[in-house]
Amino acid sequence: MKMIKYVSIVAMALLAACGAKAGAPGTAPATPSAEQPVVVGAERTQIYVPLLKGKRIALLSNQTGILPDGRHVLDVMLENGLNVVTIFSPEHGFRGKADAGEHVASSVDEKTGIPIASLYDGKSHMPKAETMSGFDVIVTDIQDVGLRFYTYYITMINLMDAAATYGKGFVVLDRPNPNIMTVDGPILDMKLKSGVGRLPIPTVYGMTMGELAKMAVGEGWLVDGKKIPLTVVPCDNYTRHTRYTLPVAPSPNLPNMLSIYLYPSTCYFEGTTVSLGRGTPWPFQVYGHPAMTKREFEFTPRSVDGAKNPPQLDNLCHGVDLHNMDPEQAIAQGINLEYVIDAYNDLTSHGQEFYLNKANFFDKLMGTTRVREMIAQGKTAREIKATWQGDVYRFKQERRPYLIYKE
Repeated sequence: MKMIKYVSIVAMALLAACGAKAGAPGTAPATPSAEQPVVVGAERTQIYVPLLKGKRIALLSNQTGILPDGRHVLDVMLENGLNVVTIFSPEHGFRGKADAGEHVASSVDEKTGIPIASLYDGKSHMPKAETMSGFDVIVTDIQDVGLRFYTYYITMINLMDAAATYGKGFVVLDRPNPNIMTVDGPILDMKLKSGVGRLPIPTVYGMTMGELAKMAVGEGWLVDGKKIPLTVVPCDNYTRHTRYTLPVAPSPNLPNMLSIYLYPSTCYFEGTTVSLGRGTPWPFQVYGHPAMTKREFEFTPRSVDGAKNPPQLDNLCHGVDLHNMDPEQAIAQGINLEYVIDAYNDLTSHGQEFYLNKANFFDKLMGTTRVREMIAQGKTAREIKATWQGDVYRFKQERRPYLIYKE
């Protein structure tokens, strides 16, 4: 009965006027059963197809927008008679093969002939006015991993800004967040807002895309504090403790679940001279540098698909191997700065450069300058982590009205 009420409310919000300045509420799906598989929003055609009939649709998705039977959400929408007129593609492109940060040109989907508007073409992360004029509603179906510096949620928020500006409706077909069980890290200092940090949230924020979209509307985080008619089609049989194995790699350098669980701890190496394993079989699961010579583990980054020019390309690196870690151990540690501090101490003790670009990118990834300062002061990982526990507590209270899934 609760689901019927929820659907009727969002249906009225979307069908009445896609341009209306109103937000649609969300509610928790039925109590999950451990024996039943998670049902992602894209599978729940009985909810969203009636809402979208007769609308001109722009779809934000990529290779992760698949259903358990292997069909892509685009094909499912077309099979159900929905009028998809534009595809928006995020970082890594619609097929998910481009390098991190690589510019991806707009094109046409070969299978359907639908135009693809790239939001990562190096010119702007916002769609053009002529593109926005061609549809009524934006639908998002993309697999996030729940980190503030992962760009998919940023692309969604940018499109929500565009929807607010041009008076469009917005629908999120929700998917699980594999790091939903964790909230950790400092809240972004908005002076460091960038392409790897968009909202005042912790590094690991423990929310799905649908929940985060609700919070962005409710907290006034969209452009000029505007509201949009927002519909979230929730997952079913899902809680904040569910271990969800992604059926498709969300991006080229997150090839397995361990890489996703270690990502909150190892991504900071992107702002340093240290290799985190791009160009090896273990991206985000190892780290090393040619000057870290007193280490037994060795690897050499190579140019491969998804990492054409990785840090320390073709250089023998000495370092630390994490790729055999128990995934539950990786989850339990949340953000573990011991790895960064270990490499920092090793390299700086030999007079080696540790940070890139005067630490600007490192600070953006961290969302604060304080962590870098504390590392230089010799603070331990535990001492640094203690400094953001107040941020974590406050955020958990602030996000509570927007949660869909049971804690």
